[in-house]
Amino acid sequence: MYQNKSFRVRPFQEVIEDIQLASQHWPDVRRVFLADGDAMILSTEKLLRILQALTQAFPRLSRVGIYADARSFKGKTDDELSELRKNKLGVVYLGLESGNNRVLEKIKKGATAEQMIEPMVRARTAGIKTSVIALLGVGGTAFSKEHAQGTAEAINAMGPNFFSALTLTLVPGTQIFEDAQRGLFTPLSPEQSLEELYQIVENIHCDKPVIFRTNHASNYVSLEGNLPRDKGKILETIRNALKHKILKPEWLRGL
Repeated sequence: MYQNKSFRVRPFQEVIEDIQLASQHWPDVRRVFLADGDAMILSTEKLLRILQALTQAFPRLSRVGIYADARSFKGKTDDELSELRKNKLGVVYLGLESGNNRVLEKIKKGATAEQMIEPMVRARTAGIKTSVIALLGVGGTAFSKEHAQGTAEAINAMGPNFFSALTLTLVPGTQIFEDAQRGLFTPLSPEQSLEELYQIVENIHCDKPVIFRTNHASNYVSLEGNLPRDKGKILETIRNALKHKILKPEWLRGL
């Protein structure tokens, strides 16, 4: 999907200029998200300078969010993570996609489930909230059961503050789309996708509360709640959607 886009670190001065320009239009901003790629890959020194510039530009700033992955965390010590937290890095977002390593290998994620679990645990220990995203249907029909079980196990190990699920959409030009066209990948039906979600939710047993959502445009059913408190209600909603075929039509879905 992003084959024609190259990752690059923007010049520091450009970032500062963007911050200054934004502060002129939205001086009362409370939350900022550092887009567009994995900003955690920046050196701690540079990231701290950006966080400090944000604090200076937005007096009411309470939290900065950031994308991250297993590789970017390798260059950060626990003390550095704590220092980033003190400077208002409040939440990190990780695209887990799947907790099953065979699925992760097939989609060329570049990390195992274990390698993604560790940084999320480290972030929470440092006081940084964690938000983890899984991708329903990414294992196709061949690995649906393993994908669901592994994803639940990964979430249990991570214990994230937030967990959300998106649903796979086949996009022309991607490898998984080409595999589906050649019969090498069989995508889930909408109903199978919901059954997979049911298995994931049913097997989540975190010790601490997890805010759960499936409100992304790609999903066939929008759900929200707190796990484990609302697990029964969430599972019942999925069962009801399957029984009465209350699913979002394809033309309303989006990336």
